[in-house]
Amino acid sequence: MIETKPVVLFLCQHNAGRSQLGAALLEHLAADRFSVTSAGFDPAEVVNPAVAATVAELGVDISGRVPRSVTTADLEGADIVVLMKPGLPLPAVPRGEVLHWSFPNPEAWDVDSVRPLREAVAEKIRVGLLER
Repeated sequence: MIETKPVVLFLCQHNAGRSQLGAALLEHLAADRFSVTSAGFDPAEVVNPAVAATVAELGVDISGRVPRSVTTADLEGADIVVLMKPGLPLPAVPRGEVLHWSFPNPEAWDVDSVRPLREAVAEKIRVGLLER
């Protein structure tokens, strides 16, 4: 019997900060327990450099990731969809469970400002996903 990992999709507006942070942290904290992806509704050009720097402090390199748009296939393939900004209009009905997490947009933040956000997201992942 082939065991498949649950697919977790992190979503935010630009797929540059919050959703990238959530995906990177879940990959880091959960090792190989999940298949993780992220997307946005209006993708930025690049991942937020301050977000990338804070996860680099944990040994995770996301600097080469490219923000992308969420697709219907993403929503249909995810077991868990994590909206990092509640109220975003989804382009299709997700197949899996939808979690509404509310985190501020770190778009104009520096590394020192992003660190507490990184820790808050990591704690939410521990409680909301890893301890299920």
